[in-house]
Amino acid sequence: MDNSVKQYIDLYSQHAEKLNTRISAMDEPRVTALEYLRHHGLPSFKSEDYQRTDVCALLAKDWGINLNRLQFAMRDVCGFSCDLPDTACGVHAMVNDAYRPDLGHHDELPNGAFAGSLLEFARKRPEIFARHYSRIAPSDQDGLVALNTLMAQDGFVLYVPTRVQLPHPVQLVQLLRSTEPLMAFRRILVIMEEGSSAKMLVCEHTLDNIEFLSLQVFEIHVAAGAQFELIDMEESSTQTARISSLHLEQKADSHVTLNGLTINNGLTRNNYYCRMTEPHAGLTLGGLAIGTDSQHIDNYTWIEHATTDCQTNELFKYVLTDKSYGVFSGRILVDRGAQKTAAYQSNRNLLLSDDAKMYSKPQLEIYADDVKCSHGMTTGQLDDDALFYLQQRGIPRDEAITMLSIAFTEEVVRIGHIEGLKERLERIIEARFRGEKLHCSRCGASKF
Repeated sequence: MDNSVKQYIDLYSQHAEKLNTRISAMDEPRVTALEYLRHHGLPSFKSEDYQRTDVCALLAKDWGINLNRLQFAMRDVCGFSCDLPDTACGVHAMVNDAYRPDLGHHDELPNGAFAGSLLEFARKRPEIFARHYSRIAPSDQDGLVALNTLMAQDGFVLYVPTRVQLPHPVQLVQLLRSTEPLMAFRRILVIMEEGSSAKMLVCEHTLDNIEFLSLQVFEIHVAAGAQFELIDMEESSTQTARISSLHLEQKADSHVTLNGLTINNGLTRNNYYCRMTEPHAGLTLGGLAIGTDSQHIDNYTWIEHATTDCQTNELFKYVLTDKSYGVFSGRILVDRGAQKTAAYQSNRNLLLSDDAKMYSKPQLEIYADDVKCSHGMTTGQLDDDALFYLQQRGIPRDEAITMLSIAFTEEVVRIGHIEGLKERLERIIEARFRGEKLHCSRCGASKF
């Protein structure tokens, strides 16, 4: 057994009593997760899907884990809400991997909807929780999900009942805080019942100048006729590593928009596993990565069309400079019988230095004959004619590069429909390209 996983198995064996929540739907999957880790371990650096990101080496470090649920002081942190014009459904906060009801503001949601602590939801709505937790992201198929399931103690739930439409977005602010290197096990569960509708903004920030690792799992169930939008923005620090696995299941006539934005980071691996199981489902999946220095951004997507008449539009863009390192691996699978599928995948990359590296592997795997599918990838530098045009009009070369880089990101920034967010993102991205050392203006915390 590899030491990178053995230390967590030993830790769980020694502290199972602290980790268990006395909620059967949360504790029973730990048994399955433990067995999977014992027999299969974590994804190997030699495996096809992890050839560019060594998660075993990352997890082999001696990370601190907050088993005793110590509460970190947050008196010096204020104003981390994006304060968008229509976030009246509330701003929620997680510090490391603990939901913090004392932070943010939580307005009453309509008609039985819920946004808040995973543990609280499991106790208040045990039947609904048991139907969905560890179902879309099972703990016996993926070592990263298994490890998260084994160690998770809390998390966040958004639940929207049948035909309920949330009038405003829900915001979840995820903060990393510690005095010692720390690993956080984050779990987010989204349940959209039939005909429901909701939008969600997730922001991730690092508050302290030390090493962090966030191991995160999203489980998202979108029932027939439901609509869900998620904007997931990472604006952490160069000492922060993040491994996030998002698992999505869509039913008939549902539509989902996902947009993952890596604006500042250290090392990031994002997995997107999306499956459409009933006809006429639609998915829009976007991603943006901005890399400088030696930052590492790896996005992996796996989209399965398991039935007829479904559509996917996928677009990932990278802007890399210095010695930053980008990876995109995207696979669209069209199963037998999934006729009338329309699936489009595009990866476009902009390299602003000779030392920046980009590895891209778009893939289509098609077993049906009546489909419209395409995939493409371009990697290059800024257009010399465009640079010349701007410089001829008195714009300095560095400013022209910044302007063209911002314009390159625009197509991804437009993915999503949260009022006021596009303008906020444009300001954050512009500050990032200009090398400014502050988080988005409402957060008030320095980057490291």
